[in-house]
Amino acid sequence: MPVIWELDFYSRPVLDEDQKKLWEVLICESPLQINTPLESLFRYCQFCPSGEVNSVQLRSIVETAIAQAPKPPDKIRFFRRQMNNMIIKACQDAGLPVYPSRRTLALHRWIQQRMVEVYPQLPTYQAATNPSVGFPSAAPQPLPDALRGQQWALVNLEVDAFAEMPEWQIDFGEAFPLELGDVMPRAQIPGLIIFSPRAIPLAAWMSGLEMGFLRYDADTSQMLLETGASDAWIVANVSKPALKAEAERFEVAKQQANQVHFLAVQSHPNAESFAGFWLMQKVDLA
Repeated sequence: MPVIWELDFYSRPVLDEDQKKLWEVLICESPLQINTPLESLFRYCQFCPSGEVNSVQLRSIVETAIAQAPKPPDKIRFFRRQMNNMIIKACQDAGLPVYPSRRTLALHRWIQQRMVEVYPQLPTYQAATNPSVGFPSAAPQPLPDALRGQQWALVNLEVDAFAEMPEWQIDFGEAFPLELGDVMPRAQIPGLIIFSPRAIPLAAWMSGLEMGFLRYDADTSQMLLETGASDAWIVANVSKPALKAEAERFEVAKQQANQVHFLAVQSHPNAESFAGFWLMQKVDLA
């Protein structure tokens, strides 16, 4: 199992001794399985004066975190595109693969928690809004011709069904504990299953993406897979009125499940294993 870190480097609503915004590096480990204990995940934080905000300092902080971690990361994810160049240079100089990603759920939750419980307790705290870092998605691309699914289906799974996920046969995928997504115990988790005779190659290709979330675009009648920082892929064309209604119900179910949903890949509808299975959540990164 690889070790993946999520990283943020940005100013906080706290002033330093020069009355300038104090910066902070937050690093946390990504949970990769449904049964990962959240308390077992590695975390590291360090404040940084505004005069030391550069890639050299960030690299030093990352290397300090590595020295304290049980295992070094195999790769790093980050969501804050305003810091794109600095984060990429620091991580690459430290010899670490680094990727812009919207799959930074543990980091997002940690930042929200610190905004409420940590920063307001500091003596130089100054209340401020936390601006969104969302960017418009790029024009959706079709899946590679050789990897397009033959069929697809929108389904719902009860929360209790995910208790057995560690026993499912899954070739490629990633998940997280449902408590991280704040899912209600009796919620229905919606998902899209793609059926393809080339299920393994399709799932293998998807595993190389930074999976973000699924969404139905009613304007284009397409089911889109958002990946990376702003990429989008067309995974299904929703043309018939009955299918459009089903896709709209998918979006409603996502809202009821706190935006938690999944994408699965199988060879055929009667398959008992998954070539791919990704649990996802759409969050408003800030």
